[in-house]
Amino acid sequence: MTSYRIQGATGEWEVVIGLEVHAQVTSNAKLFSGAATAFGAEPNSQVSLVDAAMPGMLPVPNRECIRQAVRTGMAIEAQINAWSRFDRKNYFYADLPQGYQISQLYHPLVGEGSLTIEADEKAGIPEDKVIGIERIHVEQDAGKLMHDQHPSMSYVDLNRSGVALMEIVSKPDMRSPAEAGAYMRKLRAILRYVGSCDGNMEEGSMRADVNVSVRRVGDEFGTRTETKNVNSVRFVMQTIEHEARRQVDLIEDGGTVVQETRLFDPGTGTTRSMRSKEDAHDYRYFPDPDLLPLELDEAFLDECRASLPELPDAKRRRYVEGLCLSDYNARELTAEVETFARFEQLLAETATKLEKSETEVATQVANWSLSVAPGVMNALGNEANPAHATASAQAAILGMQAAGDISGGQAKEIFEIVLKTGRDPQEIAETEGLKQQSDTGAIEAVIDDVLAANADKVAEYRGGKDKLFGFFVGQTMKAMQGKGNPAVVNQLLKAKLDG
Repeated sequence: MTSYRIQGATGEWEVVIGLEVHAQVTSNAKLFSGAATAFGAEPNSQVSLVDAAMPGMLPVPNRECIRQAVRTGMAIEAQINAWSRFDRKNYFYADLPQGYQISQLYHPLVGEGSLTIEADEKAGIPEDKVIGIERIHVEQDAGKLMHDQHPSMSYVDLNRSGVALMEIVSKPDMRSPAEAGAYMRKLRAILRYVGSCDGNMEEGSMRADVNVSVRRVGDEFGTRTETKNVNSVRFVMQTIEHEARRQVDLIEDGGTVVQETRLFDPGTGTTRSMRSKEDAHDYRYFPDPDLLPLELDEAFLDECRASLPELPDAKRRRYVEGLCLSDYNARELTAEVETFARFEQLLAETATKLEKSETEVATQVANWSLSVAPGVMNALGNEANPAHATASAQAAILGMQAAGDISGGQAKEIFEIVLKTGRDPQEIAETEGLKQQSDTGAIEAVIDDVLAANADKVAEYRGGKDKLFGFFVGQTMKAMQGKGNPAVVNQLLKAKLDG
């Protein structure tokens, strides 16, 4: 149970949140036409006669768009409706050439499902929480009005007209901005794992309509507002914070929350009224007469189910139970598709190089992948060439470190040179003098010199001052210019001092 509350002048208030996420379906064509969907194309360069609503044009459903929506529904363990239907949602707007949107209201493709957001004490989510998903329906996107191209006219770009969207409608189960942010991140991860949406919020391929209302704790739901087209997780959270506070202040001042559509201003972090909120009857929904109902057979559903990859929750469990990784490392490694893909490739290369099982080297590879490698790359900035950070090069560095040939510090130095030059790690270690000294004879000779030069401290150590051991380690490593193998140095020092 979240402890998030809005403190008003008259007491505590609770926020109730539902999200309608619009996710652009990954496909090489639009929902009802063969027009391309590439981002950033010249205005009106990806518009078919169907998208432009020319007379006599009939829509034909894109099988791949339907397949991707079904796979997404399966990924959230939702009810897949083998029979569904398209409806016309009627409204007039300049970027909607048909005068209606083809959507699904009464019989959506995907029914109820859910996803689980993980506990995060720092964010104020004390325990795992299941967020219900009411439905996923497929619909076509509208075009885009461009108001900054002419001093007195607005232009229309229809490139997005007809693009396939999945509208993923949550239940009003979220009670804090943190929960909404966690839900968005988890949903985005699932979509990207499945491959049904690229999740690129900056390009508009995933955006959210944010429904917010407030109530006294435990009371009936209040009147909600809907803030449209919020295109980042951070902005979703800011929208909730601002809108909840605005509604509380309004109610406590004797006002009434109006059901309306609002817009979020990223510059000020505030929302503003756009128009009164329509109800379903205002859109005069009716079955689209140009489209037959969708009927999915078992073979199609079986193919969709078989094509699903290992999903985030299952992968995280495997990392913890099978690879013995910490909960934190498993969560971080599975958060993004690119992160786990790089980790698994490096894990396989390192295990092969060291002739060990993946479980034996998983923690070393995880720590390198999450901390060491990103730290070196960030420090280098533009000097680093990511193309040089191949799995084989990094596995070679980890292999030398595991064998005791190089230290952790030397591993970082070698990786830095690899990123800058693309040189072979083994060659770098040899030619740049970046190898540890593990020769016991050579290390013993240095230790003997250190002990002879510090006979008084040797006597103090043997008299009970155990903490001086660190002093002797430091002196030995200094004499060896940091190239002594720490494990060997510690072992030999201990034997000599205690002998």
